[in-house]
Amino acid sequence: MSEPMVRAEQVHKSYGRLEVLKGIDLTVQPGEVTCLIGPSGSGKSTFLRCVNHLEKIQAGRLWVDGELVGYRQQGDKVHELRENEVSRKRAEIGMVFQHFNLFGHMTALQNVIEAPVRVKGVPKAQAVTRAQELLTRVGLGDKFNNYPSQLSGGQQQRVAIARALAMDPKLMLFDEPTSALDPELVGDVLAVMRELARTGMTMVVVTHEMGFAREVGDTVVFMDGGVIVEAGRPAEVLGAPREERTKAFLDKVL
Repeated sequence: MSEPMVRAEQVHKSYGRLEVLKGIDLTVQPGEVTCLIGPSGSGKSTFLRCVNHLEKIQAGRLWVDGELVGYRQQGDKVHELRENEVSRKRAEIGMVFQHFNLFGHMTALQNVIEAPVRVKGVPKAQAVTRAQELLTRVGLGDKFNNYPSQLSGGQQQRVAIARALAMDPKLMLFDEPTSALDPELVGDVLAVMRELARTGMTMVVVTHEMGFAREVGDTVVFMDGGVIVEAGRPAEVLGAPREERTKAFLDKVL
C-alpha cells in the first residue's frame, strides 16, 4: 500500500470553549476522491482548512504525503514550522473555496499566472502558456482577457479551479465549491471536477451535491457534531447507511 496522501489521527480543533473537531481519524489514498457530507456546523470545512494549515489544530496529527502539516517532528518533540515553510508546503495543496476569491482587478489569465510566477518563480511566458491550457481545459478558452465582473459565478469558480491547478498541486481541496452558484451553473463546475477525478487527482470535497458524491466519490464521510459518524463507499453510506443520524440527514437531502 502506498503512503496515504492525507492521514489524520485524532485531530482536535477548538475556538475558545467551542470544540469543532473532536478527534477526526481519516485516511485518503493517492488518486482517491473523498467527499465530506453533513449538516452545516458539523466541522467539514474546518477540517479541510486544517489539512493545509489555514487553521492550527490543538491536538492530534495531520500528514499530507507523509509529511506533518505545519510541524516538524524531532525525536519526541513537535516544532511548529515558520510561516515561510508553511507557505511553501501549502503551495503543494490546491484549495477552491465557496466564494471564488479572485483578484477583481486582474483578468482570468492574470489570476491564473499570479501564483506560479510570484511563488514558484515560473517564467512568465511559460506560466501564460500553462494558464491558457488550463483555462481551455475548464471550458474558458475564450475568456482569457475577461475580468471576474464579466464572468458568471460558475465561470469564476472554474477560473479559481484553473488557478489552483496552475501550481501543480499533489492534492486538491474543495470547500462547497458549488453552494454559492445559481442552480443552472452548478453542472459546469461539477463537470470540471469529474474530469479532474478521471485524471487521478487526489481530492477532498466538502459538498452538498449528493449525486456528485455518489458518482465520483471513492469514499463518502458523514460528519456531525465534530465527529465522523459513518464512512464508506458511496453505495453503502448513501444507499444503505448504518447509523440513524446518517439516515435522518439523508432523508432530508435526498
